Order: sequence, then structure tokens, then C-alpha cells
Amino acid sequence: MVTGGGTGGHTYPALTAVRTLQNRLATEGRALDVLWIGTAEGLEARVAPGEGIAFATVATGKIRRSANPLKMMSAANMRDMARVPLGVAPARKVVADFRPDVVLATGGYVAVPAGLAARMCRVPLVLHEQTVRLGLANRKLAGSATRIAVSSESTVPLLPQDVRGASVVTGNPIRPEVLAGHADKAVQALGLHGFDRRLPTVYVTGGAQGSQQINGVVRDALPWLLQRANVIHQCGPDNVGELRQHAAALPAESAGRYRLAGFVGPELPDVLALADVVVSRSGAGTLAELTALGKPAVFIPLASSAGNEQAHNARHLEEAGAAVALLGDVTADQLRDAVGPLLADPARRAEMTQRARAHGRPDAADRLVDVILSAASN
Repeated sequence: MVTGGGTGGHTYPALTAVRTLQNRLATEGRALDVLWIGTAEGLEARVAPGEGIAFATVATGKIRRSANPLKMMSAANMRDMARVPLGVAPARKVVADFRPDVVLATGGYVAVPAGLAARMCRVPLVLHEQTVRLGLANRKLAGSATRIAVSSESTVPLLPQDVRGASVVTGNPIRPEVLAGHADKAVQALGLHGFDRRLPTVYVTGGAQGSQQINGVVRDALPWLLQRANVIHQCGPDNVGELRQHAAALPAESAGRYRLAGFVGPELPDVLALADVVVSRSGAGTLAELTALGKPAVFIPLASSAGNEQAHNARHLEEAGAAVALLGDVTADQLRDAVGPLLADPARRAEMTQRARAHGRPDAADRLVDVILSAASN
């Protein structure tokens, strides 16, 4: 049984683990019977059925975190905090009826009632944490877990002393296709025939919906960037029109080195293979992919991420020399200062590639499956 979701950061690692487990069992002539517990509103409600995975819903609350304790005591928070335990009884019935050998919880509010239900039904519970520090749901469930799979060695000393013995470093599962891209395919798929392949290529992304902050900074730095690099800019579907107007004013000799895209879909592995430097947010999934690939990166964290986790992720890699972190109100000048040395010095990019790969775990999904199977057999 799988539980977790709400966002892609919780949903896609779980999905990758399920796919990997299915493939592992198939090689042994065995099949996987899997049920996903989620919420009707979360991303998992679309992803799981779309992958042919049975899906059950459990109502739960959402705690809106804030640095201000008074805001934490808002009426909406009080109502939703009260709803969290109300989901435990329905979740317990689902667990008891399905009778899983093991429950995998990847975070998100729905994981709390489902994880507690697993404990009540005496089913082994495996937690997976994508970020450096345990998220709120996994902190609540840590004492009930059989194993706690974490994405980084630096997570282990941050765990409560009494649960560190249950921890195992697996990394954060990433889709295997991300590791199999081809740069030339990106040129063909996106029509990048105006690119100068003698120059490095920068891939800019703010996530599926784009980032107004990143879009604005890159827009202001674009003439400078295009003198030194080719740029693929994934800006979000709603932002294409405005940026296209801006791009129309670019000099003809550099305009061909700029490719604007609302969304980069199946061609993403090929785009990443082509990219020499990536400018992006620093969510856990992005970090897992870029470090597995060894991509030099300039991170502009989302300031409103839960627990300021994106800034923590970016600083963690910057301290290791595996990325550059730009925090706060980032300007075009700061972006130029961060990207410029990487574009100008292939040796510097190569060193950052090595340091990033030292933090990457391309085999994370297989490691997590090992943990799941071990927990299920004990």
C-alpha cells in the first residue's frame, strides 16, 4: 500500500518506487497488488488511476504553517487540525480490508492517518523523506515506522535520537527516463537549429507552471546571457505571451539562440542532456534529478516552500560546491555573477559536475525497493 501526495514532490517518488517494484517482481514471475491512499483533491488522485493503480480516498486536514504562532492558531488551521484524526478510522478500515504486506508513506497530510492506521493494524511502515529535513507528516509518523528511508546522509543526525537506528539512506527516486536523454534529440524535438553548439547551453525552468521571479530575472539578463550561451527557457504556459513580446526585440544574431517554451514534457530528458548549466527552483525532485545527472546548477529557491525547505536544499549543495544558491530578492546582476563563471570556464563546470554527482543517487528507486521488500518480509 502506498500513501502520500498532494504535490509532485511526494507523488512522483512514490510512483517511481511502485514502477520499480513492479519491474523487480516481474523478473521473478511475480505480480504486485497495490492500493494508493490519497485525497480526492491531491495530484495523486490523477496520477495513480492514470497509471492503473487502484486508488482510495481518505479525508484529512491541511496545516497552514507560519513563522507567526498566532497565524498557526487561525480558525482554518484549527478546523483542519481537528480533521486529521478523523481520517484515521476510515484509513484503518482501508488498511484492514486490503491487508498489505507493507505500507510506503512518502509525505503529505494524507500520510498521517494512513500511517497511523498501518501501526494500528501492525503492518510494517516504511517512510520516505525527499528533503534534507523530515517533513511535518513524516515527523509525526517517525516513531511508528519500521524503516525511515532518507535522501541524504545529512538527514540522519537531524532525526530524533530514538529513531536514527531505523534510518537508511536511499536517495530520492527519479524516473529512469531522466537519465537516458540525448542532446541531439533535444535539438530536433525543439527545433534548436539556430543554436551555436560551440557555446554552452543554459536551461531555465521554474517548474510546470513557471516562476514569475525566475522569468523576470532571466528576462532582464537575457541580452547578456545570449552573448555567452544558448538558452532554453521553460516559462510556464501563462507566461509565454509576455516573454515572446520581449524576445521579439532581441538582436537577430542572438534571437536564434533563445528558445521559449511554455512547458517541456517528454523531451525533458533530452533537454537536460543538452544543458551545460541549469537555472531552477530547488525542490527535492529537481535536486535528485540534477545531482544524479551531475548538472551544474544555479538555484533560486521558492521562498514560500514549506519550512523554507528549498532554501535549505540549495544552501546544502552550495556548501558542498555542487551548486550556486541565490536567495531572497534576486536581481539580474546576481544571476550574471552566478552564471558567468560557469559559462566562461569549462573546468569549473566539470568540477561542479563531479561534486553534484557525489550527492546524486541514480539507483535510489532500487535502494528504496530493497527497503520495502525487507520490511515486508520481516
